[in-house]
Amino acid sequence: MRQIAIYGKGGIGKSTTTQNTVVALAEAGYKCMIVGCDPKADATRLILHAKAQTTVMDLARERGTVEDLEIDEVLLEGYKGIRCAESGGPEPGVGCAGRGVITAINFLEENGAYADDQDYVFYDVLGDVVCGGFAMPIREGKAKEIYIVTSGEMMAMYAANNISRGVLKYAQSGGVRLGGLICNSRKTDKEYELISELARRLNTQMIHFVPRDNEVQRAELRRMTVIEYSPDHAQANEYRTLARKMAENTNMTIPTPLTMDELEALLMEFGIMESEEEVAVV
Repeated sequence: MRQIAIYGKGGIGKSTTTQNTVVALAEAGYKCMIVGCDPKADATRLILHAKAQTTVMDLARERGTVEDLEIDEVLLEGYKGIRCAESGGPEPGVGCAGRGVITAINFLEENGAYADDQDYVFYDVLGDVVCGGFAMPIREGKAKEIYIVTSGEMMAMYAANNISRGVLKYAQSGGVRLGGLICNSRKTDKEYELISELARRLNTQMIHFVPRDNEVQRAELRRMTVIEYSPDHAQANEYRTLARKMAENTNMTIPTPLTMDELEALLMEFGIMESEEEVAVV
């Protein structure tokens, strides 16, 4: 069983990319599970065709304790037999959401969610936070493979570099490795070349470049993945290609994060960011 965690800047398209990729893997015959590690509980909505799944933490608050839950209340089966669970989190402004991730994963493990015939477990992790409970898929040695969703936007690249620092921190103790960057295109200048170079400097690969296409939004409005909504569309084939590359990927590395100066130099090299001298001239 391969356990994979997907990280990236908030709003970069992690959940959309993860769900479409998992559906492609399920379509290819793999048995898959998604564990949403975000209090928004939006990591499974396209698989379940629902606004939001009942989360472990929401139900635990309602019952008083997680021990009073039944596994079939929080582990649901969706499109293509994909098993779905959401950790949830505390009420807004109260408690630590990361603790909800820890509680949920422990509950799923103790109650047999990780079946022997499971091929893949994907963790869809909140934003670029790699500390506390949100680092649990890395810290506890569960997810051995990390993929970072990014784009040619400056803050998405900052986040990817920061996440690489977290992977490096746990690479020795937990055996976690970086499988690559997924460029979820925003159609920025020189995006393919820029993310390819960022990947090279991080000692990894850009495993796939996902072009921007409005078919993704059309499918999401119907709470569906592109593969289900429009299986013959070119964008559906992009996710199938990404899934195949991930299934075949053996290039797992320990990342070499950039310093802030090095990252800014890269951005200036590609004309994304002006140098201090250029700013002074203006």
